[in-house]
Amino acid sequence: MDYELTEEQKLIQETAYKFAVNEIEPIAKDCDREERYPREVWKKACETGLVGAFIPEEYGGPGFGFVELALITEQLSRIDLGIGTVIITATFGSENIFMFGTEEQKKKYLPLLANGEAVSAGAYTEPDAGTDVAATRTKAIRDGNEYVINGNKMFITNGTICDWMVVLCVTNPEAEKRHNRHSLILVESDRKGIEANKIRGKMGIRASDTAEIAFEDVRVPLENLIGEEGNGFRQLMHFFDTTRTMVAAQGVGLAQGALDKTIKYVQERKVFGQPLAVNQGVQFMLAEMATKIELARNITYKAAWKVDQGQVDPSLNAMAKYFSGEMAVWVCDKALQLHGGYGYIDEYDVQRFYRDAKILEIYEGAKEVEKITISRRLF
Repeated sequence: MDYELTEEQKLIQETAYKFAVNEIEPIAKDCDREERYPREVWKKACETGLVGAFIPEEYGGPGFGFVELALITEQLSRIDLGIGTVIITATFGSENIFMFGTEEQKKKYLPLLANGEAVSAGAYTEPDAGTDVAATRTKAIRDGNEYVINGNKMFITNGTICDWMVVLCVTNPEAEKRHNRHSLILVESDRKGIEANKIRGKMGIRASDTAEIAFEDVRVPLENLIGEEGNGFRQLMHFFDTTRTMVAAQGVGLAQGALDKTIKYVQERKVFGQPLAVNQGVQFMLAEMATKIELARNITYKAAWKVDQGQVDPSLNAMAKYFSGEMAVWVCDKALQLHGGYGYIDEYDVQRFYRDAKILEIYEGAKEVEKITISRRLF
């Protein structure tokens, strides 16, 4: 068993971290305060090869695997989860094109993501269908050689800035099994009948665009179907079973960043005439933080490695996502506590890390859902 990264992976890791320090850190506070999507940083990330790591070279991408994607995600999130999310989710939803799309769809859409010409979205969640994805109500009815789409989506990443979105729709409402009723359909964002409204006032990842989307008689050609009609639910579950490794890596990176800042702070901050770091209670807390981060890092890398080996393990990925998210919330709570009153004001980044962390226990499957996935595998 080899735990050592390859030289190429180390270079990818170093490149991502340097990019985050040089391009993300200087604007992180402003983007958080202004809820601003930094397109200029996204473009630079595309030029650096940090966007669309999974896209093969034949479609204009870097041709990396999910381990490399985890390394990139971790290092970007280490500096700022909000802008890191902007970069990592610039291709969100289009992984389905890579996994299930036709050759024509791959050649048409994937290169645009890799070279910085387009951003995509995955429109899955609805106001009354989040955890219970099969409860989706958005319908796509055949009319000649087109689908006519009506419905609403909620909490859609990149919803107001995307060039296209992959939409989960009910196409086979009469199917006996509810899991055979859905399909994934690519919908270009400039089609008539689409209304997208930005959701403001989020607790965290405020640089990332999140929207509510309404579809009213939106027409798309049948050729925009991704994969097989009626197989959308299973395709989407496979998509989540792979991309949850990315969320796990976000938790590892965010927690590592919080620990980095806390170590620096306790060495500089003096209490009763001595640095806070000499206090054994503080040292013990830092040791616990570091240990939990390393545990999450190892399970995340293992989960990503298994995806690259074609051995996708839903239970392992659920473990990585659940544990990493919960760990990140815990670590950021301890980091803020060690900063004391200074951690409570936005002059110090740790309060932003604290706010950002909570989403990791919620999106792409709440941690309770991950536990259900794990327990089912146990039985």
